[in-house]
Amino acid sequence: MNGKTFVDTNVLIYAHDVDAKGKHHAARAILAELWSERSGVVSMQVLQEFYVNATRKIAHPLPKESGRLVVSTYAVWCVDTTPAEISTAFRIEDESHIGFWDALIIASALKSGATRILSEDLNAGQMIAGIRIENPFARIR
Repeated sequence: MNGKTFVDTNVLIYAHDVDAKGKHHAARAILAELWSERSGVVSMQVLQEFYVNATRKIAHPLPKESGRLVVSTYAVWCVDTTPAEISTAFRIEDESHIGFWDALIIASALKSGATRILSEDLNAGQMIAGIRIENPFARIR
């Protein structure tokens, strides 16, 4: 795989949600590959959303300590969000007609130099700000 890959929150959640079945296995394989290639990227927003959802909102929530360990593990992938990314997100929000939080994900991916974003929430196949959106779970039921 060439270039960096930005990982959206749902990929991290599925990797740690054993009830997600096929998506769980796919997400774990994706993260393992990105880890070995040293090509994964996340943002603070993704890590925060992961922690809240994985420790509170999935069927079998992770203990807080486990959620915190995941956050600290993936912190090495983290790109900083600054006022510049917020401004970029405003522009992406207006130009692409998407919500602000999704636009901020794209702005963070852009800053990191990612060539693609793995997300179940954004429109797969779309190019936004020169970054390809891919749904790694599209074929999994």
